[in-house]
Amino acid sequence: MGLRVRKKRNASGSISIHIVDRTNRGYKVIESLGSSKDEKEIEQLYNQALQKIDQLENNLLHRAKTNEEQKKLEELFSQITTQDIISQGDEIIFGRLFDTIGCSEVFENNSSKNIRNKQEKNSLFRALVLSRIIYPGSKLELINYLEYFKQESISSDKIYRFLDTLYNHTVKQKIEECVFAHTKKIMQGSIALTFYDVTTLHFESESEDDLRRIGFSKEGKLARPQIQLGLFTTLQGYPLSFEVYEGNKFEGHTLIDILQKFQKKFHIKNKPIVVADKGMLSNANIAYLEENGYRYILAYKIRHIEKELKEKIANLTFLDDGVIHTLEIEKEIIYKDDKGKNQKRNIKQRLILTYSEKRAKKDKRTREKALQKIHNALDKKNITKSDLKLSYYAKYLDIEDKCTIQYKLSPEKVQLEERLDGIKGFATNDFTLKAEDVIAHYQNQYAVEKAFRISKTDLRIRPIYHRLENRIKAHILISFVAYAVYMEFERRLKLKNISFKFSQKLLRKIIEHFLVVKIGEKTIPIQPSNVQQQILKIFD
Repeated sequence: MGLRVRKKRNASGSISIHIVDRTNRGYKVIESLGSSKDEKEIEQLYNQALQKIDQLENNLLHRAKTNEEQKKLEELFSQITTQDIISQGDEIIFGRLFDTIGCSEVFENNSSKNIRNKQEKNSLFRALVLSRIIYPGSKLELINYLEYFKQESISSDKIYRFLDTLYNHTVKQKIEECVFAHTKKIMQGSIALTFYDVTTLHFESESEDDLRRIGFSKEGKLARPQIQLGLFTTLQGYPLSFEVYEGNKFEGHTLIDILQKFQKKFHIKNKPIVVADKGMLSNANIAYLEENGYRYILAYKIRHIEKELKEKIANLTFLDDGVIHTLEIEKEIIYKDDKGKNQKRNIKQRLILTYSEKRAKKDKRTREKALQKIHNALDKKNITKSDLKLSYYAKYLDIEDKCTIQYKLSPEKVQLEERLDGIKGFATNDFTLKAEDVIAHYQNQYAVEKAFRISKTDLRIRPIYHRLENRIKAHILISFVAYAVYMEFERRLKLKNISFKFSQKLLRKIIEHFLVVKIGEKTIPIQPSNVQQQILKIFD
């Protein structure tokens, strides 16, 4: 049995490309690849046919040299049921990465009343992490995962009993330590910069408790109880540490808490530069960073600064997107200490200013919409103080307070805002970094935003269906490790310059279909596809 590529000229003048099997002086068409009159297209079809033959010749039936061998193989295959075909992609790819990160023995010295065997606990934790990657969703998806991948059964009661005992300070610290050590290793032993951000995770239940509180939701889920997840990563998005906070806590207040815990846990000698979003730019946070020797890069709220500095920035010239200006500023900040008393501190900062034409167009559109709302309201003469509490356009108004309160549009304020269109600022207390590096470090925050997208979409960290605090925190702990495993997978793909055009969801499906055939007590691996062979290269 031999496969060949055949070119066949058609009556229309086009050339058809066929894969044929030449046996007993005849041939049988196995597959048609297409036809064309263009020489380049014909050559492409011919090369595709050659690649296809390579795949087909790995098939056992085509390896059979005689018809008798082929019949025996066909008879053997006819006896194989779908239950004999087992998926092992979870362990082949994500299981190996899980072991690389070092979280396979987190319950070595841990005790549990409900599940006594430490090996069983480690195995169940591993299964929960891998199932969160392969089958994102409810913890009850673990039942489907174990049945499909391991041919094992487990009760929902046993899963929930394990979740009740999974989260405690010791287990969380051991997991963070192994993830931190792995991240430090792939960063060549030095973590120079960290990024911190907070996101909200909502619950389907409407009832609140000490942890689940209704607060400002970044997901737009009004009147839904939520928690906040604070995540520390490197600027490349590799995880370091996390904390869970009450849903109504102001996100800016979480920075000091997690920094203190981070420093205590990992005893970092050379403190990394902290990069954080503008939500963290409170005077109390800046004072803490300054007092404790942290260097920082923070987004600067240019439109909310004092008028004198705003005028100075507006007078700068930005000819194109490549222009960068640097200002050195000294100022006194007032903040409340741990006892709630007002304190003052003098600080020095560099303000790095950059311009984007795309951002300028967006700023202009936003302002024009606001001004249109102002004109509509002024025409109806119905603006009240309550209208201004959450209004973007309030800053464009002046108040005339005589016998009655009147509002009028302030052209000066509008013109000043126009001159700031497209300008973005970054504040740092590091006077050694180049301006370009400050901007680049901050823009790397999008890797962390991607981390939240992976956790909340690809790994479905939200919504959360649990109601007990320990189970909620166990859910976050499992998702944290799953995220670490998935980021290691992406890192290795990038390192090997392997990329795919299809979605991450489809990629996980392809990994799921690394298959073996079970015949008796033996398992025989099925030859992986071209895409699966590409994936396996991450372990070379």
